[in-house]
Amino acid sequence: MSIEGYRPLPPVAPFSLFSAKDVELFQAGTHERLYEKFGAHTLEYEGEKGTYFAVWAPHAAYVSVIGDFNNWDRYTHTLFPRWDHSGIWEGFVPHVKKGALYKFFIRARSGEELYKGDPFARYWELRPNTASITWELDYHWKDRKWMERRHQHNSLQSPFSVYEVHLGSWRRPDPHNHEVFYSYREIADMLVPYVKEMGFTHIELMPVGEHPFDGSWGYQQTGYYAPTSRYGTPQDFMALVDAFHHEGIGVILDWVPSHFPYDAHGLYRFDGSHVYEYEDMRKGFHPDWNSYIFNYSRNEVKSFLLSNAIYWLDKYHVDGLRVDAVASMIHLDYSRNAGGWVPNEQGGRENLEAIAFLKHLNERVYHLFPDTQTIAEESTSFYGVSRPTFMGGLGFGMKWMMGWMNDTLDYFKKDPLHRKWHQDQLTFSIMYAFSENFMLPLSHDEVVHGKSPLVYKMPGDDWQKFANLRLLFGYMFTHPGTKLLFMGDEFGQTQEWNYRSELAWHLLQHPTHLGVQHFVKALNHLYRAEPALYQQQFDPAGFEWVNASDYDNSVLAYLRKGTGPKDTLLIVLNMTPIAREGYHLGIPMSGTWREILNSDDPQYYGSGVQNTATLKAQEQPYQGKDHTLTLRIPPLGVTILKRM
Repeated sequence: MSIEGYRPLPPVAPFSLFSAKDVELFQAGTHERLYEKFGAHTLEYEGEKGTYFAVWAPHAAYVSVIGDFNNWDRYTHTLFPRWDHSGIWEGFVPHVKKGALYKFFIRARSGEELYKGDPFARYWELRPNTASITWELDYHWKDRKWMERRHQHNSLQSPFSVYEVHLGSWRRPDPHNHEVFYSYREIADMLVPYVKEMGFTHIELMPVGEHPFDGSWGYQQTGYYAPTSRYGTPQDFMALVDAFHHEGIGVILDWVPSHFPYDAHGLYRFDGSHVYEYEDMRKGFHPDWNSYIFNYSRNEVKSFLLSNAIYWLDKYHVDGLRVDAVASMIHLDYSRNAGGWVPNEQGGRENLEAIAFLKHLNERVYHLFPDTQTIAEESTSFYGVSRPTFMGGLGFGMKWMMGWMNDTLDYFKKDPLHRKWHQDQLTFSIMYAFSENFMLPLSHDEVVHGKSPLVYKMPGDDWQKFANLRLLFGYMFTHPGTKLLFMGDEFGQTQEWNYRSELAWHLLQHPTHLGVQHFVKALNHLYRAEPALYQQQFDPAGFEWVNASDYDNSVLAYLRKGTGPKDTLLIVLNMTPIAREGYHLGIPMSGTWREILNSDDPQYYGSGVQNTATLKAQEQPYQGKDHTLTLRIPPLGVTILKRM
């Protein structure tokens, strides 16, 4: 059918959204908004409404778009290769509407035939189906107030307490049926008020990009530009982010630019050749995860990943990206034996291409979205992960403090009787705490694969296990650095995390679990209320040891300091189940002190060893300090005192 004044259009009209500059930037590895060009875009061309399709398949001999609009016919809608040898195939298909199912049929030069989903698809079918869906991202955002002020919430000088969540297993309509999910909007109705009540400042969502296998937890993605359809539409996901912002809570996404699966409809051997992954499997295959590694030396791949990071910040108003598996990206020998990896051009073990990509990524993210944060999951001692690129760093805002996590959990597993022999293991973290902008993580990785839930890592009887857990959290929230806690840890989940079920919410009927939950809530509110705990959380000026050498009693004491003279807090930890009555502590300052939080408070299921009266420091030298404070220290507990 032709419209008056227009010529009739063929099944595929030669049309392009790409300018010469777009192609130049794409091939230079610096295009930041490819999602505005590639993929499927509904528009009107020469009076006809339809959809423009564009895909990068540089070694394809033939590409067509197939879908429910042409009965999946491979020859009805053949795309045009661009004349500039960019490897881009494109064309406008009239009458294809929003919500149509589609794939790209690709014939490789070898004759191999492939049926691929769209790498830039905004929406996918629910697994096990694998078609992409034409979709637009129209949505009326209602988070203007948050967006105008989020630089305050995301500042490195602000409290940053993160609740890590897997959306499918936080709660389920039926805990025994892993095929049924709450929608993004239904999750928002339950999760947003809970996170707000608990006092977390941010939520981190385990990867929401479309993925075929639930057991990958989202870390093996095929749809990098699409929130998973398990929980609804892209607009439903936008509504979830919007709801968090309305309550003053930031949203961080797990982002996976390190590897992808080999599913037939995904990125692997996209056009019959190694398009997105390294051709040399010593660089291109990941032995740990049985997946494939992005080729960071290929500029078009860098543009794909850079645009993807920008996409989530731009279109979904996300407040930060936690970048997964950075150590595996920047080390060529990661999880590889001798002979199983290829040194770089300088003979070293660093992946120079990945390092250059990450530096450029962070520079552009902070230039375009200076009020967001990028956070690296990086487990080695690589220099300057969270230092600016002009100082030779990778440019991330924060780095996970994996050493703190490993040493701390190993220490807490020990019988309190033996802890005095291992106290240096706990105090060692301060030696390097300010070498990076560290985030202290107790993440999902610590409660799976036989590692046991946190509460069962603790020694002792039932009371001691929960006292130890509260002590661990008290230590975590008063240690320099930002915080991350995986869902369920906040109330002492007693089973390893199971993505097929939901958290054991029934445990909150027991006072032990309810006490832990109330204590975490109190810690979050204290962290947000006391500048001493966040203003200088990455600065040595914000921390001072008071006593790190009382090995026999396993007592530790330190100061946390804000920028104001009245912001100082004194934290005292007792790593044994023996209450210390009338404990003398040498401190470097005078004044009257008031206990503002105690993990042994009966409301947290503690035994009630508290300092209910104010404590005045005596002008009496002790332990090399000018003043002495005498206080009660709870068993397996932490007391936090503030100078009045």
